[in-house]
Amino acid sequence: MGWFLLSVGLVSLCSMVCTVSGIGANWGTQCSHPLPPDTVVKLLKDNRFRRVKLFDADYDSLRALGKSGIEVMVGIPNDMLPSMASSVKAAEKWVAKNVSTHITTNYVNIRFVAVGNQHFLETYNVSFLKTTFLALQNVQIALIKAGLSGTVMVTVPLNDDVYESSTGLPSGGDFRADIRDQMLAIVKFLIDNNGVIAVNINPFISLYTDPNFPIEYVFFDEKTTPINDGGKTYYNMFDANYDTLVWALNRNGFGNLPITVGEIGWPTGGDQNANIEYAKRFNQGFLTHILSGNGTPMRPGMIDAYLYSLIDDDAKSIDPGSFERHWGIFNCDGSAKYQLNVNFVDRKRCVTKPSAKLDDPHVAPSVGYDCGLADSTSHG
Repeated sequence: MGWFLLSVGLVSLCSMVCTVSGIGANWGTQCSHPLPPDTVVKLLKDNRFRRVKLFDADYDSLRALGKSGIEVMVGIPNDMLPSMASSVKAAEKWVAKNVSTHITTNYVNIRFVAVGNQHFLETYNVSFLKTTFLALQNVQIALIKAGLSGTVMVTVPLNDDVYESSTGLPSGGDFRADIRDQMLAIVKFLIDNNGVIAVNINPFISLYTDPNFPIEYVFFDEKTTPINDGGKTYYNMFDANYDTLVWALNRNGFGNLPITVGEIGWPTGGDQNANIEYAKRFNQGFLTHILSGNGTPMRPGMIDAYLYSLIDDDAKSIDPGSFERHWGIFNCDGSAKYQLNVNFVDRKRCVTKPSAKLDDPHVAPSVGYDCGLADSTSHG
């Protein structure tokens, strides 16, 4: 089992990321002394992240991602939702400037537009209740008019409080009663337009808000008593949380809607449970868990997820808590916080086709190259 040091351009975060497109990272830009965008893109590439999620459409960040091959989810901030909701023209202008131009001129691989972020948090007091769906519709219209709807999908990143369970088990999952009608409209629109639903799942918050929460249940070591739900066994909070959403979708007839985990991670400061030991344990466990390909009891298979976050945002508001500035797996200067170890091989790359002739002189070099990319031994 290899050890991989998180660092800029020296050694990779972990080789398991190199062959899997399902792992991405959130790139926030609220650093007091931000790294140059080109440096951040190099950080992403050196650590083999193939996806990145942006919270806005910062020109320099998008330009730096040009020709990188990294799949980009570009965000529309919540404060822009009212204008997007009230005017298709506003949505068209935004798409032209922040999507079309970057795709055609800067060769940025934009694949998703995230319409707002965590709109229905109870702390927002329904501020975005009326504008989110209208903005989503208008952005989709703008993508269609720009000829991009076949390659760029819309999504709505939501916090995991948009669903709940009446029984405390995943099978009791349904959308929150006060926003249920809005959520059903959104998920129907997403499935009708080949979109995805993005959900932010952060077990740390449960531990932060409830000191009696069973701490072992947030990790992936199976050191806690599992929960049985109708024959489905849950050893960790992530699986139970994720499947509560799956049940909410199934219950309302939208079981085929793809799910992306928009944010998941663990902070390293600002609270007694926010430390390097727990962050390393959680992120390592999560990556190993989802890259096993086992999925969750209700949805077996690979899970798409964006780690939160690539870099600390030390200028971010601390209203929710001081930990908000410490989610990065890298410090603001790009230096490593901790190591991750992994033992993973993407077997899909290392299996030859049945029709392949092993005595063909072109086969051996191809196999060596592809399986070399999937190697899980230390690169440092």
